[in-house]
Amino acid sequence: MSLGPGTSELTPTIVDPPRMPARIDTVRRQFDRRAARFAEHEFIVREVGRRLLERLHFIRLDPRRIIDVGCGAAGARAALRERYPRAEWLGVDLSPTMLARAAPAPMLARWWPRRAARAPRVCADAAALPLADGSADLLFSNLMLHWHPQPHAVFAEWLRVLRVDGVLMFSCFGPDTLKELRRAFGAADIAARPMPFVDMHDFGDMMVATGFAAPVMDAETIRLTYATPEALLREVAALGGNPRDDRAAGLVSGRRARALLAALEQMRDRDGRIALSFEIAYGHGWRPSPRTRGESTISLERLRAQLRP
Repeated sequence: MSLGPGTSELTPTIVDPPRMPARIDTVRRQFDRRAARFAEHEFIVREVGRRLLERLHFIRLDPRRIIDVGCGAAGARAALRERYPRAEWLGVDLSPTMLARAAPAPMLARWWPRRAARAPRVCADAAALPLADGSADLLFSNLMLHWHPQPHAVFAEWLRVLRVDGVLMFSCFGPDTLKELRRAFGAADIAARPMPFVDMHDFGDMMVATGFAAPVMDAETIRLTYATPEALLREVAALGGNPRDDRAAGLVSGRRARALLAALEQMRDRDGRIALSFEIAYGHGWRPSPRTRGESTISLERLRAQLRP
């Protein structure tokens, strides 16, 4: 299945996930298991998505097709449609269980089938999209990229599906994300082997190497607070998986679990809350016009200066 630039209908939902590389499939299975809990702990995802959408206010764009990569339960769909009411929206996610939670309400599908049909979802790896070249005007991705073990391949695929002058807008976690939890694991003498979040400057370099024009990266830190260590750990566990091959086989228990909870208790602030940091990196860029091989431009003034005796 593919979505071509000249077609009037979007690719329908793929129910069964395609075959994926082992590490990608590990992330898929982890999100499938967490799909039910995710909705109860996705505040950070909704908040970052809202801030990412605000950044579109400063970009002149009238997209015909929007590809929402890592759409999950389609949390950004309504806002994107409100901002671009004439655009077709296509949600892409690695987890079929998450996509199932994005299904249109039965009443909507029954009474407004055309509106429901405008919300197709595709289960696919972000680095292997089942879409035609140049089929998207806006590629939107909120807090997905850090889960992928091959982000350089993702950027190349995103550039491929964007049309010339199409826009990429994405967010992801940065290296300081969960730094308090990493300190707590260290204090409890637990080898946590957390996810290796990529620095935003490295993502910027990947965009340049891929061929994006005028890429821009910036970052901010959002701090959430929790009443108990258990609440903090439940939220972190619900937010996603870990693609590392050497990740811990299971949850800590017994003496080590008690030591971890005690270390988190020591981090309470003056208000008695336990803080957790999320470094958020934002990026955007354009797909440039292809350059003609062997063609160059030089100003007439510069040419005259070079020809002067």
